[in-house]
Amino acid sequence: MDSIQSTLSTDPDLPGSFLFDSIVFGPVYSRRLGSSLGINLLPANKKVCTFNCIYCECGFTHATTEKSKLPSVSDVIMAIENSLILNKKKGNTIDHITFAGNGEPTIHPDFLEIIEKLIILRQKYYPDSKIAVLTNGTQLHNPVVVKALSLVDDPIIKLDSAIEETVRIMDSPLVNYNLENLIKALVKMNSDFILQTMFIRAECNGVIVDNTTDFEVNAWLNILKRVKPRLVQIYTISRIPASFKVEKISAETLEAVAQKVNKLGIETLVTP
Repeated sequence: MDSIQSTLSTDPDLPGSFLFDSIVFGPVYSRRLGSSLGINLLPANKKVCTFNCIYCECGFTHATTEKSKLPSVSDVIMAIENSLILNKKKGNTIDHITFAGNGEPTIHPDFLEIIEKLIILRQKYYPDSKIAVLTNGTQLHNPVVVKALSLVDDPIIKLDSAIEETVRIMDSPLVNYNLENLIKALVKMNSDFILQTMFIRAECNGVIVDNTTDFEVNAWLNILKRVKPRLVQIYTISRIPASFKVEKISAETLEAVAQKVNKLGIETLVTP
């Protein structure tokens, strides 16, 4: 079983400590993906991620020297197949099989192999289901990850702001992060991806962040013109976030942003 250097462990005394305790969970109803069978490639007792988002339902990330064991390919595939068989017997609908869980799924060293084997299982048990990956895009410099994302139906990539300073406050990258490099990587995907943006107002270490301002939204729209996603998912917090000082955005504000995206000829999905 492979291991990675963990930069995360969730403090149970902090808000937003919503962790998945197994490899496969659900199906659960997703605001954006319908009936979704979740796949967690990360430890069951802690969050392992390359971001430390202030709005994350899994809580904050905390530096630690311990190694985090990740589930093996065989364990993941066995858990998925067992779940698909059980759900098939029960007659459950699965709209999406979604890689999400306790952090960033693409950091698993066998991510591509897992995707390839899942595709075979999907065709066998649920051929009409789509495969989705929720990712923050920090691994798009890795051609293996890019290849894996090219194989799934819905690669859903986070872009919370077009202003790097805002990204560093909202998402707090724990790895080398360069917004322009991410944009170039998205351009190379030739519109074959979904872009997801979390809109919030918050205070972090005495700094106010609000990515719904005209300045923020206009800069973000300019990036959309460059990267041309096939769909933009606009949403706000729905569960307790990592920080108490994060404010949910109104449906009216989200719809107003969506109208501006629609004027670019890009489809939007708003989930307030």
